[in-house]
Amino acid sequence: MQDQVVLEARNVSKTVESPEGQLTILADVSLRVRTGETLAILGASGAGKSTLLALLAGLDSPSTGRVWIAGTELTALDEDGRARIRGRHVGFVFQSFHLIPSLTAVENVMLPLELAGRSDARAAAGEALRQVGLTPRAAHYPKQLSGGEQQRVAIARAYVTHPALLFADEPTGNLDTATGQKVTDLLFELNRGVGSTLILVTHDRELAARCGRRLELEAGHALG
Repeated sequence: MQDQVVLEARNVSKTVESPEGQLTILADVSLRVRTGETLAILGASGAGKSTLLALLAGLDSPSTGRVWIAGTELTALDEDGRARIRGRHVGFVFQSFHLIPSLTAVENVMLPLELAGRSDARAAAGEALRQVGLTPRAAHYPKQLSGGEQQRVAIARAYVTHPALLFADEPTGNLDTATGQKVTDLLFELNRGVGSTLILVTHDRELAARCGRRLELEAGHALG
């Protein structure tokens, strides 16, 4: 299992039309990531990091090139097909948490389990919150939680399905340094426990250095 390629991109590019003509956001990027690896996608703001993450996760389609997750070619599927693959294999942690305000912490974590038809959703979500140290906050709504607590709920929600792949887009971007450090430690600790493959998008070189591999982007091109 450890040696399996869980994510592959071949010659992926993204171009969009602008008033000045065609604009290349991402140019001919290829990568292969194996089960259990940690990869940082690194670069300055506007380098194409979040665009690449969206293409790798099937949230967007490349203009050219192909992407596979767990052996299935995302770029050959329609939007519903890509959503099914994400539901089966992928978890997300975003900079802005993306919690649902009308749901409590435990209900937010239950959501992907309920969508998957799991009958043990509440118990599994409760265990995931325990792992991130938030059992006492389970019945609180996002607005009643600090930024660090909200991100811990988001991490619990991402890992509760034991995804093969976890994408984290600037996961500490909205947090102070001390809280960001704790959240980062938690992210890597849970990743080791679950055995997921972690793809981390960041402009923070210190954070990127914690990953086993790094892919640096500059103006849409992969360096090195």
